Amino acid sequence: MKGIIGKKLGMTSIYDPSGKQTACTIIEAGPCVVTQVKTKDTDGYDALQVSFGDKKESRTNQAEKNHFAKANTAAKKFSTEFRDFSIAKALGETIGVDIFSEGEKVSVVGTSKGKGFQGVVKRHGFSGVGEQSHGQHDRQRAPGSLGNSSDAARVMKGMRMAGRMGGDRVKMKGLKVVKIFAEKNYILVSGSVPGHIGSIVLIQN
Repeated sequence: MKGIIGKKLGMTSIYDPSGKQTACTIIEAGPCVVTQVKTKDTDGYDALQVSFGDKKESRTNQAEKNHFAKANTAAKKFSTEFRDFSIAKALGETIGVDIFSEGEKVSVVGTSKGKGFQGVVKRHGFSGVGEQSHGQHDRQRAPGSLGNSSDAARVMKGMRMAGRMGGDRVKMKGLKVVKIFAEKNYILVSGSVPGHIGSIVLIQN
C-alpha cells in the first residue's frame, strides 16, 4: 500500500483531446513527512506514520515536539499510518503526489458532510405512506409502523428511523487519477470525494 494525506480544495472539469468532459476533485496532497517508521521487530507490524500540515508551536505539547524532532521536522497537525508501505522511505523523508501516476486507480477516505437530524425519506430513501386517504393528513413523509405486536412487542435494533445523518467515515474506491501537478502538490481524481471544502482526506492504493 502507498498513501498520502491531502486537503480537498473543490471541483473542476478536465477535457480530453476528443472534447469529453470529466468532473474532477482537486486535492492538495502533501508534501507529507515520514515521522515514524514501525517494524515487526519494534511494533509487531510494518507501517509508516505520515504527517501533514504545520501546527503552531504554541499549540504543541512537549511530547509532540520531541516526537517530531526525531524526524527533524516541525510539528504537524495531522498524522496517520499506512501499513506495508510499498515504497521504501526513511524517517524524515518527504512524500509527494509523484508517488501516484496519471491513470492509476486510488481510494479516497474522508468524513462526509454532516446534515443534522433528518427524517426517513432523506436519510433512508423511504417513499412515505403515499396519497392522502381515509382521513390521513401530513403523512407523506412518515415512516409508518415500526415494531411488532405481541411477539417481540418492541422496536428491533437496527430499525431504519429518523436520526443524525452524515458525518461518517466514507471510502470511495476506484477513483481514477486524471491529472497531477507535482509543482503545486495538486492531484485531480475523477468523481466526488466525501467531505466539505478544506476537509482532510487520505489517498491510498
